[in-house]
Amino acid sequence: MRKQKTIIRTAVLACVLLLVPLLRGQMSDEDKKRLFLQSREDIQPVPKPSPSATAHPRPRPKPRATPHQTPNEEPTPQPPRKPAPRTTPKDEPPPHAKSDEPANDAEKTKPKKPAETPDFIPLPGERSKPASGEKPKPTPAHSPAPAANPAQIPVGKTPSGQSVDAPILVQKSGFEEQQGYEPPATPLFGGFFKRWRHLTPGVRKAIDQARVQRGRWQYIVVHNSGTRQGNARIFDVYHRNVRKMQNGLAYHFVIGNGHSSGDGEIEIGNRWIRQINGGHVASDHLNNIALGICLVGDLNRDKPTSAQFAALDELITYLRLRVGKIKGKPSVVKGHKEINPKPTDCPGDRFPLGWLHQKFG
Repeated sequence: MRKQKTIIRTAVLACVLLLVPLLRGQMSDEDKKRLFLQSREDIQPVPKPSPSATAHPRPRPKPRATPHQTPNEEPTPQPPRKPAPRTTPKDEPPPHAKSDEPANDAEKTKPKKPAETPDFIPLPGERSKPASGEKPKPTPAHSPAPAANPAQIPVGKTPSGQSVDAPILVQKSGFEEQQGYEPPATPLFGGFFKRWRHLTPGVRKAIDQARVQRGRWQYIVVHNSGTRQGNARIFDVYHRNVRKMQNGLAYHFVIGNGHSSGDGEIEIGNRWIRQINGGHVASDHLNNIALGICLVGDLNRDKPTSAQFAALDELITYLRLRVGKIKGKPSVVKGHKEINPKPTDCPGDRFPLGWLHQKFG
């Protein structure tokens, strides 16, 4: 109905506009003004009806001044709020989709169990793994703090069917200091009649009186002094004052060659009496588990004397009995260059290492 009225008014206005040039000479100014005003009132735009009503945005609330704001400060502009989207039938979940809400009151009161996945198993005192996109819940102030390194407990069974859910224990390997002391060796039948030519009773007594830790001395290393003369006292002064060794003589034993000491004479160093590490190998670890025996002489040019060979044989034999066996085997006997981490020619090119291996291999 309203549309028809609009069409009629438009047609009348068009006729009037056509007659205006004809009646211009006969109409007065007042009639022209009245006719113009009437025609302007009749011309009104008609809005097109929209298929669905649009939501009018809500006016943005004016920000209130906070207590710490001063009158001169302007309020901080806030971003406009987006209107919540309307839920259409397409956005609704399908009827067969699972819902997180419990079906009844019994399920609401039932505590939820943490989800266990193959790659994450919660341990005692450890929280369950949060799902992706989920923020971790704050820990209450009164709850005890979790352990820094909780015990890792394996899960599963062995091929034989036994459970393996037990804590993993890690033990240190290597030499343990507190293993007791090795008693002096007791000679077997007939050992009392053995004749020691170079291992005098005083030397054997000093060797027996030392408190030897069981399983400590795993190696016996043979050296040469590199000098054609010397003894334990001279080497001690040199190592203490020149080499700046706090414990002096680097070896545990010294065997003389007849210059500055007797030929085949066995001298006991302070390191054996105190049972402390040596200073004869370029390794702190080896110095703590290896005894050092020094033959006086430059064995790159000279061979050891026959008395030195005999004294070395007796000393190594007695020491292997004194320190005991390590894992059921006697101490290993090596030349210095066979065990030293750095290259060296000690105990000399003319020292027979083959004899040493054949005798104490």
